[in-house]
Amino acid sequence: MNTLLIIDGLNLVRRIHAAMGTRVDMDALTIRISTACNKLIRFHGPSHVIIVWDGASESWRKQLYADYKKGRKPMPEDLAAALPALKAQLTKEGINSLDAASEADDVIATLATKMVNHQGQAIIVSTDRGFAQLTHPAIRQWDHFSQAFLDVAQLEKKLGVERSQLLDFIALSGDSGNRVPGIPGIGPKSAAELLRAYKTLKNVYNSLHMLGAKQAKKLAEGKDMARLSYKLAKLLTDMPLEVNLSQFRAPFNPN
Repeated sequence: MNTLLIIDGLNLVRRIHAAMGTRVDMDALTIRISTACNKLIRFHGPSHVIIVWDGASESWRKQLYADYKKGRKPMPEDLAAALPALKAQLTKEGINSLDAASEADDVIATLATKMVNHQGQAIIVSTDRGFAQLTHPAIRQWDHFSQAFLDVAQLEKKLGVERSQLLDFIALSGDSGNRVPGIPGIGPKSAAELLRAYKTLKNVYNSLHMLGAKQAKKLAEGKDMARLSYKLAKLLTDMPLEVNLSQFRAPFNPN
């Protein structure tokens, strides 16, 4: 069975860059990134590997909601300047890149989905919990920094909802990390309680008459915001990608 290792490029690189302190030697950074990628390949033994990078174009989410990801720190200038050389070095090592037009997340989700739809499996290397919405059993998420696969049970315990309810949960409570708004006045605790009781966002809205007047009013007034938040959080899995899997064969046999 083919296994595609998909590395969330900037998620990996920015975290390693930040861990190296304020004055980062770019040659040392390149070595660290190369070492990390090769370690991932040796550990997981994929048949194919691809590293996906965010692009410079404004994302459709930002066009839909201007405050999306507002306030995030821009990429450090030294890191931005070093990326072309870093990508070139990885290419020399047989680790090929794919540049998204804007956000890498939708490209990663599409690659993973296409892979499992063709009877393969995918491992996404990222700390972004948004990938947890990809519930196909052949898609797994690896955290390079904790050296562990996503612990679904732990995530569900932390949020208070089932994995399958993640998008409904964000629609209600928002996602502060990405500035997804959610419904004003409905926090994570309330969202979890509603979904435990009514299972889905649709059922919550069909049951407003069973809720307290104050909470029902918040939900009714925030319905459009919930719909927007759901759309912002949902990953696209059908992006048009003109790539061939053969372009991304793993550079060596880890076994």
